[in-house]
Amino acid sequence: MPPHIPILRFGEQYQSLDTTEVVNHHSGATLARVSQANAGLLRRDLRRVSQVAERLRSRPAAQLWDLFQKAGELFLGGDLPLAAGGGKQSPQQYVEALSASSGLPHTLCLQNMAKIHHVMTNIRGIVRGLTRGIDDLDVFDRGAGEHGGVPVSFVPDTDVLGVVLPSNSPGVNSIWLPAVALKTPVLVKPGREEPWTPWRIITALIEAGFEPEAFGFYPTDHDGADAVVAGCARSIIFGDDATLQRYKDNPSVQSHGTGRSKILFGEDLVDQWPQWLDLLVESVLSNGGRSCINASSIVVPRHADAIADGLARRLAAVEPRAADDAKAVLCAFANAKVAESIDTAIDQGLGEDGARDVTATHRSGPRLRELDGATYLRPTVVRCDHLTHRLGNTEYLFPFTSVVELPQDQMLDQIGPSLVVTAVTQDAQFIDRLLRSPLIDRLNIGPVPTCHVQWNQPHEGNLFDFLYRRRAINWAVASE
Repeated sequence: MPPHIPILRFGEQYQSLDTTEVVNHHSGATLARVSQANAGLLRRDLRRVSQVAERLRSRPAAQLWDLFQKAGELFLGGDLPLAAGGGKQSPQQYVEALSASSGLPHTLCLQNMAKIHHVMTNIRGIVRGLTRGIDDLDVFDRGAGEHGGVPVSFVPDTDVLGVVLPSNSPGVNSIWLPAVALKTPVLVKPGREEPWTPWRIITALIEAGFEPEAFGFYPTDHDGADAVVAGCARSIIFGDDATLQRYKDNPSVQSHGTGRSKILFGEDLVDQWPQWLDLLVESVLSNGGRSCINASSIVVPRHADAIADGLARRLAAVEPRAADDAKAVLCAFANAKVAESIDTAIDQGLGEDGARDVTATHRSGPRLRELDGATYLRPTVVRCDHLTHRLGNTEYLFPFTSVVELPQDQMLDQIGPSLVVTAVTQDAQFIDRLLRSPLIDRLNIGPVPTCHVQWNQPHEGNLFDFLYRRRAINWAVASE
């Protein structure tokens, strides 16, 4: 019988009569039944989170950070509780279940697993980076301390962090993880096809010694997700452009969506582009192209045709492989209709003037392909005449990029908001303009892949600044 993954009501496991099934996208077989929380249950449970927060904040920060080390090893290598009433899941079973429901090959499941393990076992350095170098644990344990010889105090802005997760990549769970180290309970709404990773992280932290009351795990529908955002003073959500637009003026919500990350070549180095072809391939192909930090556009002052062709030759050789193939790098779509919709949208864009699929000349067969009952989209490089073309500055859930030719002095006027920009240049004036651009969230100067992550420098928002606010404080000792 498939395991039943329960709701975790801040320490209390609860099996609901309302369940959904997580299925194998190849065979349709049921992998697990997952209890569903309704919006009313969420609102009721959120009324008691202040008590939960006080218990977590009473523990010494150094102790919590030590527990993260143990939890990281358990997440990576331990057999951890999965089902209500008993039953455990080994690391291999986790990889197999994650792959079967999400479409990620085992190779990418393992890579994302290693990424989460890195965050958990390096939490001290990550917290230090998020707090801009605070070493004084009194800041976390007493609410005040010193930083650089100056008194500092930070006030929590929420008793719980709400997290509404997607199903496309397990690595996004690393974004909310430091909240627990910062003494903030979390309420997680997992993606429908991907309950495995947040549940495994939470159980690893509990097994390591964290209070179960510090965690809420609430699989739910859209109404329930709205209740999470409405009921938590701080929330992280993942979604599309419409979702971002809905919350863009809400300071209590940190939205993560399409990144439209880019690589820009400067006039000074673009003639040497062949030596950075590996950089282009990695930036487009990493994590199966599913990340917001994959390069969705490459903007160059010249050689656009040659660059598009060179990149297309490399990517056209990448084919779908079986999920357990050690060389697999492409992800299957758990919902074939999503792949079909993307394929149609690209073809419609190619039907307009100013865009052509360069990879089509180097591969045999269509972009959309089925293998062993799974649906894939093969890597695609589109040569666009301008960034304003519908394919010139867009993002899809597979390795897709456009190559656009644009004078260097016009790039920053046209690229639009970009989560990551890698600038291959040594031009001091161009670098100065890049540094001052408000359109770029994270800037890589030099040949750094867009997908490269430094966890102490988050690429989208700072979790510490989101959860805490600074206040002035003076300590005066009363005279006797």
